[in-house]
Amino acid sequence: MTHPELVPAYRAHLAEITARTARALAACGYDGLILQAGEPPGWFRDDQGYAYKAHADFRLWLPLLDAPGSLLQIVPGRRPRLVFFVADDFWYQPAQLPDAWWPAEFEVVTVHSRAAAFAALQGPLAGSAYIGDPLPELVAAGVGAINPEHLLHRLDYARAVKTPYEIDCLRVANRIAMRGHAAAASAFASGASEFEIHQEFCRACEQREQELPYNAIVAVNEAAAVLHYQILRRERPSTPRTLLLDAGASFAGYGSDITRTSVRKTAGGAARDDFAALVDGLERAQQALCARVKPGVDWRDVHTAAVRAIATLLVEAGVLRCSVDEAVEGDAARLFFPHGIGHLLGLMVHDVGGFMADEVGDRIAKPARDPALRLTRVLQPGFVVTMEPGLYFIDALLKPARTQPVARNIDWQRVERLAPFGGIRIEDNLAVTASGCENLTRGIHHG
Repeated sequence: MTHPELVPAYRAHLAEITARTARALAACGYDGLILQAGEPPGWFRDDQGYAYKAHADFRLWLPLLDAPGSLLQIVPGRRPRLVFFVADDFWYQPAQLPDAWWPAEFEVVTVHSRAAAFAALQGPLAGSAYIGDPLPELVAAGVGAINPEHLLHRLDYARAVKTPYEIDCLRVANRIAMRGHAAAASAFASGASEFEIHQEFCRACEQREQELPYNAIVAVNEAAAVLHYQILRRERPSTPRTLLLDAGASFAGYGSDITRTSVRKTAGGAARDDFAALVDGLERAQQALCARVKPGVDWRDVHTAAVRAIATLLVEAGVLRCSVDEAVEGDAARLFFPHGIGHLLGLMVHDVGGFMADEVGDRIAKPARDPALRLTRVLQPGFVVTMEPGLYFIDALLKPARTQPVARNIDWQRVERLAPFGGIRIEDNLAVTASGCENLTRGIHHG
């Protein structure tokens, strides 16, 4: 981390999560906590592995992203102990402790074997809980509990509320990602392929693909109707119409999650104009939904408002031939908007705690008609959420609908004209404040 302005906020963050953890450990009857940084997962029957990413519970405490085999021990009343594993290796570059200010906040012990890592922990460990991958060394070390659910519930529930430092990190991640989105939009306008657009995004963000918080969705034309489209086509489209780019960037272990939809001006024709009008309409609807975000708001109600907003767009565009009420109640609108309106965001893209009613693990159920929701809680200050309404022409949903009663409410000729454009999604990241929300993506404050 090279942003010195974040130092005071980080120290306050460390104090806050130390207090949170102490309360959780006391409530669950543990003396201490051991957090594993994780190991690179290996390919089946191969000597290579997938890209490594330190576990989120570990990254909550320190911005150390390259630390395979390392452990962090938290004992209330003591300075956290970082057992930093440095491999004696000439095949790969061993992990290195960065020349930064934050290691001074920890008691750092360097070890050169995984067995030594557990031996370097302050014992006895029978009263400690461990969070991470189950390892054979845990038995020999005498660790009391491995991934105990009652402790995880308390930690996850608390983690939903971000500290000011965490929100600062998300601001930076948003700024980085928006540079990438601008570069990607320019590449699309020049006729680039999905693969080339992705390269431009990474170049502008100055991040490798494995550093991004998730696999970017770079969908041109009809591919924009695939919600988690995963292909990066190398060939340039003969008739570029639409780019749906869902891509974020990382900073200090935190990731942004941003989506923009572009319509190529040279696509031409009435269908292009109709689709562009839908994009503009969804942009206005998305901003109106952002303005609803404030403490005390039930996220399920925000989703219901999003369904109604999209139904209104579809009726006004003539795609649906019924009233807005009928489109909402008869689920015609949900054929074109089949996912949830957003989710918690932080160390994980779909961050923990989205369904928790309390710290003991009770859950808030998803509405029966909206099973794809990833957040069901009442908003409170410190939550960071994504706002991502979408409108898509998905053949896998629309084809069976042709033989169902809902078919009479759909103008199928309009659907066929608009389907080659794929779909639309517009997504911002919002931090809930005491009176409203801060749009981290656009730098807008509501409330």
